[in-house]
This record gives sequence, C-alpha cells and structure tokens, in this order.
Amino acid sequence: MYRIVKVLNNNGLLTLDEANREIILLGKGIGFCKKNGERIDHIKDAKIYELVSRTNISALQMVNGIAPAYIEITARIIDEAELQFEKINHDILLPMADHIALAVKRAKEGKELPNPFHQDIMAMFPDEYKVAEKGRQIIKEISGTTISEDEAGYITLHIHAGLSDENVSEGLNTARLVKKTIGTIEAELKKTFIKNSLGYNRLVSHIRYMIVRIIKGERVNIDMENYAKQSFPEAYVLAQAICEDLAQELGRNVAQEEIGLLGMHIQRVL
Repeated sequence: MYRIVKVLNNNGLLTLDEANREIILLGKGIGFCKKNGERIDHIKDAKIYELVSRTNISALQMVNGIAPAYIEITARIIDEAELQFEKINHDILLPMADHIALAVKRAKEGKELPNPFHQDIMAMFPDEYKVAEKGRQIIKEISGTTISEDEAGYITLHIHAGLSDENVSEGLNTARLVKKTIGTIEAELKKTFIKNSLGYNRLVSHIRYMIVRIIKGERVNIDMENYAKQSFPEAYVLAQAICEDLAQELGRNVAQEEIGLLGMHIQRVL
C-alpha cells in the first residue's frame, strides 16, 4: 500500500510506503486520474525507486524543482545501468535527474559546463561511461537536445555513485587527484601520454584504486619497495614524491608498499 505524496505526471508518482519511506513509482498511465493523498495498492509492472537520500533534502523538495520528463529519462538510464551492472542504488534517481535537467538547459542556452576531468573519468570508469553515452542518446530522444561528451562525464560520476559508497563530489575529487598525478608524471618524465592507450588506462586505474585505498586506510598485499628502489630508482623517487603529495591532499598516511607499487607502474610507461 502506498500513499500518494505528489502526482508527477500520467506516468509517475511520488509516494510513501507503509514504512514511511519515500518511493517513486514509474509506469505507463499509473498517474492518470490519481490525486495527492490517495492510497493505492501495489501496481503490477511499475518500476519502484526507493529514495534513500544522502542529503537532508526531501524527495518532495527535489521533485518540485525537476520536470517529470527528466525523472523518466533518468529512470531509463538507470535501467541501462542495471543491464550492465545488474544492481545499482536507486537513490541516484533525483540527483541525476536534476543534473540532466540543468545540462539540457545549459545546452539549449549554449552555456555548457566544461569538464576538465573528462578523459580521466573515461579511463577511471569505462563501463559507467558507456552507460552515460547511452544516456546521451536517451536524452536526445526524449528532450530533443544533445548534451556534450563533457556532460556524459558528469553523468558517469552519478552512475558510479550508484554503484559505490562514494558520492559525486568524492568521485570528482578522485578524478582531480588522478589528473594532477598524471600531470606530475608527464612533467617529470617530459612525456605526454596518449589518452585511452593501454598504458595510460592502466596507470589511471592504478592511481584511482591507490587513492581509494589511501582514503579507506587499506593496504596492498605486495611489497615492491626494495625491488623498486634498487631496480628503477628514478621511478621510485617520483612515486615517493607523488605519495607524499597525496598524503597531504587527503590528510591520510600512505602505506610504504604503495610507493614501490606506483614506482613499478611508472617504470612501465617510461
């Protein structure tokens, strides 16, 4: 049994279930002739989105600022993500819908938001990015507006948030640190990596997971420090400087094992 909080349109309802949880129901015609405050039974074939908010903003507050079409667009993108990943948290529905609505508005006004971390996000989350690209097609199909590839990068972060315990801002900060680290390596080695090359993607992936381990206080099970220090001292010294910088950025201690392992990955791209 659900109590309708707000009729979004003919195809969507914001409701409260019997446990007083905020639920969005989406399905063809389920909002037709419905009224706020009305109680309804479970609806066969309706898609159910339980909104476990990561903020203090209620679903009603968010829904009031989002055109229902963008909620339907986002639901379809989540469906695509579930085909790719099987399970994704539905609490990303409204934040991602809000972002998409703003992205479409910016595109129509010619004021699109640049994404300086686009290439890094693509390399960090390749499968999520594929879903975001399908999302661009869905947005074009329903809204008639094409959003940029840079915006697909931001949508990727929302999808990643639905697959992890990271929120969008944390994912964006990780992308920033990855980009900064790659820039440091390129500057020190006097080398520019070919984006989307195997070596670049491997290095980005390693740096991303290293940052996650540092944040969580986890350690790797392999100690390459002495080997790296003796076999490729130049790469080791660079890795040491990078780890010191990351420790300062994140306010966390970096395990010594990370230095040797990063040095090994740097050596591979020399």
